[in-house]
Amino acid sequence: MRSLKLYNTLSGKKEEFKPIAPGHVGMYVCGPTVYSDAHLGNCRTYVSFDVIHRYFLHLGYKVRYVRNITDVGHLTDDGEDRMAKGTKIAQLEPMEVAQKYTVGFHEMMRIFNTLPPSIEPRATGHIPEQIEMVEEILRQGYAYERNGSVYFNVPKFAAEHPGVYGSVSGRVLDDLYAETRALKNQEEKDHPADFAIWMKARPQDLMVWNSPWSVGFPGWHLECSAMSTKYLGKTFDIHGGGNDLKFPHHENEVAQNHGACGCHPANYWLHTNMLLLNGKKMSKSEGNTITPHELFSGDSPFVSKGYSPMVVKFFMLMAHYRSTLDITDEALLAAEKGFRKLMETNRLLQNLPVDPNDFDGSESDTDRAILALIENAYQGMDDDFNTAVAIAALNEMGAYVHKLVNQQIDAGEIAPWVLERLKGVFNLFISDLFGLQDETASGDNNTVEGLMELILDIRSNARSQKDWATSDKIRDALAAVGISVKDGKEGVSWSKNG
Repeated sequence: MRSLKLYNTLSGKKEEFKPIAPGHVGMYVCGPTVYSDAHLGNCRTYVSFDVIHRYFLHLGYKVRYVRNITDVGHLTDDGEDRMAKGTKIAQLEPMEVAQKYTVGFHEMMRIFNTLPPSIEPRATGHIPEQIEMVEEILRQGYAYERNGSVYFNVPKFAAEHPGVYGSVSGRVLDDLYAETRALKNQEEKDHPADFAIWMKARPQDLMVWNSPWSVGFPGWHLECSAMSTKYLGKTFDIHGGGNDLKFPHHENEVAQNHGACGCHPANYWLHTNMLLLNGKKMSKSEGNTITPHELFSGDSPFVSKGYSPMVVKFFMLMAHYRSTLDITDEALLAAEKGFRKLMETNRLLQNLPVDPNDFDGSESDTDRAILALIENAYQGMDDDFNTAVAIAALNEMGAYVHKLVNQQIDAGEIAPWVLERLKGVFNLFISDLFGLQDETASGDNNTVEGLMELILDIRSNARSQKDWATSDKIRDALAAVGISVKDGKEGVSWSKNG
């Protein structure tokens, strides 16, 4: 297998990936809280981890990818359960809200053409496991019960495990204490940094269960600890999520796992970076936000038109997952142009015939350049899944494709096996690794493809009969509506301009 380097948030540097079990990868990614529609930040995170999932599969690993659904226990800053908030807004029962937005999330993942995870556990389906973990943390002395709620004792844990609490966010304990938000029942805690792992229900709480301490519900942080442990073991390979989860969510997960299992939950922590809109952090309160559907439809003052899901996905992949991604109309227009060019290049490449008679038996500079670019694409992915580097290498490969189609280089300059490898790798990266779909090959575009085949067939017949006037008329008419026709040694090809 290829050597793969991952940027580990724990160490703050790139490390060679060494799986716990050779040939296997256990990966847990924090999933959505299903009280509202998926936002673009969610989409970027799950698109990024989809590519990571796909690349591990391509390298030959057997991957167990676990991504949860949070449908209880995730509180807002004022202590309201997000699911209860969604229930009020939608005027539905809690499980109706959970089902509605889970279905919506799955549809958005389908639109972006991501692979489903191996396991997708729901928090509400794992209440017994969470109660057992609370009991174990209490037995180990890292939690205390107060008026029916159970709190994790952060200062005690931090004192007994120096350097562990703060290892994910990379901040010192005093800073983390200062950032602790005032949540409900703050007066019950021994220390402001302590966090609830079981919460006693209030009269207004709708989703509650019996426990040894009270009728209540589990803490948000506890859910991921319990579900990752159940399906991946006490220690697994990779834990992922967005940068915004480093503190408090991931710090508290680490503390809980140590408290219950006596070990760190994951060897590598991967975090995607944030999205900006026109250089500013997205904020509903400031009106600086855009939803995936608004991007697709163009129904937003921030974009001049709608962009297809594949263009939006390509735009995301043009930046490394750890880089801040700034959404601007200009950047999306450039991404649309780049996406169309990439898809056109792949169509042209896949239609090129491979003729062994074109090869004179010697390796050319062109062969060596193409093979080097293929290796560059792989090296980009090997270097912490850098899709931006891989896309740049694909674009350079594409330059050779267009030179070949336009007869700027002779077909004999590329060995048949090199052309075959170029075809395979180009399509592999676009389709199998990036999950990009050629939009001209689906929907109404099937009609366009059929019509173009008919038109070019008529033009070909005219040319064979030396009816140059009809041939030129067809070519000029197509050019007038933005379609270029190229007559090359290998046949006729067409593409949309722009």
